[in-house]
Amino acid sequence: MLKIVHPVAGAIALLTIATFWISTVLCELTGSIAAVTTVKMAIPWGLLILIPALAAAGGSGVAWSKGQRQGLVGAKLRRMAFIAANGLLVLVPCVLFLASKARAGEFDTTFYAVQALELVAGATNIILLALQMRDGLALARGRRGSLLEPGRT
Repeated sequence: MLKIVHPVAGAIALLTIATFWISTVLCELTGSIAAVTTVKMAIPWGLLILIPALAAAGGSGVAWSKGQRQGLVGAKLRRMAFIAANGLLVLVPCVLFLASKARAGEFDTTFYAVQALELVAGATNIILLALQMRDGLALARGRRGSLLEPGRT
């Protein structure tokens, strides 16, 4: 079951954050306030997909690690802690703040400063999730279909 849940949840999380990020950049580049408002008000609803996907990926990864903390497994666990903290402490508050400001039509300096912070934090999580996927694929090649073997890194 972990062989299915973990990679699928991780891929959904990565694709969801990438979709948020690309949508935001494209709307900002078009200069359409209506498009920016629509995207900023839709992203909080996307958290209903993203947060369970990240929780499933993180939880299944911890379960799959079976207590191992070295090598690629250890790197993935440390990285996931940073991804979660960045998401909960930076990205979620930014998303909710920007949705509120967009709903009110307040596209001021504060909006764009928080927007910049959100884009940097989002790009950081995209990069980190891509590294998670890379390391997960490397671990899968080493496993040859079995669950994590004790002592393997």
